Amino acid sequence: MQRLEGEQSLMRIFIGESDRYQNRPLHEVLLELFRKQGFAGATVLKGVAGFGAKSVLHTDRLLCLSHDLPLVIEVVDSEERIEKIIPQLDDMLQGGMITLEKARVIRYKN
Repeated sequence: MQRLEGEQSLMRIFIGESDRYQNRPLHEVLLELFRKQGFAGATVLKGVAGFGAKSVLHTDRLLCLSHDLPLVIEVVDSEERIEKIIPQLDDMLQGGMITLEKARVIRYKN
């Protein structure tokens, strides 16, 4: 089991639910990539509403139900591992945004 403690990096990837990579949902491809690369873990969060660079509102409200709700993939691991994978992510993401910040890991267990 990989051990994480102390200062690490938190990467957030903001994409849309309809984003694809090689005809597959992008969030599934990203999770598979992170798992195969041995990252400590990753989580996909589904937003109820949001907008991006084009200012198009996507929402889960019944009257204007979107098929492209916002997704955020969060990954915590070492800064080195995250920086190393970013060029690969650049090739996979057609849009969206990636942010990085410091994260202090206080507990990481199975």
